Amino acid sequence: MADGAKSIAGRLMLRNHRQVIADEGQKLTRVVQTCSAYPSQWDAWTSDGQYLYLRYRHGEGCVEWHPGPEDDADTSDSWNEGPSGLLIEWDDGSGKGVISLEDFLAAAGLVLAAGASVS
Repeated sequence: MADGAKSIAGRLMLRNHRQVIADEGQKLTRVVQTCSAYPSQWDAWTSDGQYLYLRYRHGEGCVEWHPGPEDDADTSDSWNEGPSGLLIEWDDGSGKGVISLEDFLAAAGLVLAAGASVS
């Protein structure tokens, strides 16, 4: 895994095989659903302002980090240079395209902060 991935993963509220790291400063504080149909997807931000793109399609979920939700500088080069990257991905084998936020977060190992804004 690239150094950027280690850095971002260390700053996020991630669950490691059902064990939650309890660091209030790294949980998701804002989540906005951008598509409620197929695929399910959300924009999310951590308490330190890191933007995350959450997506679920064909039973496959992924969490990516980017400079922001509409950053035009997000290119294949930006993935190589570190401003963007893949945090986690999984395939639940269901082939589905719709998932609840609660189920997505559980599968991804992400946690909402108390009082998080969810829309």
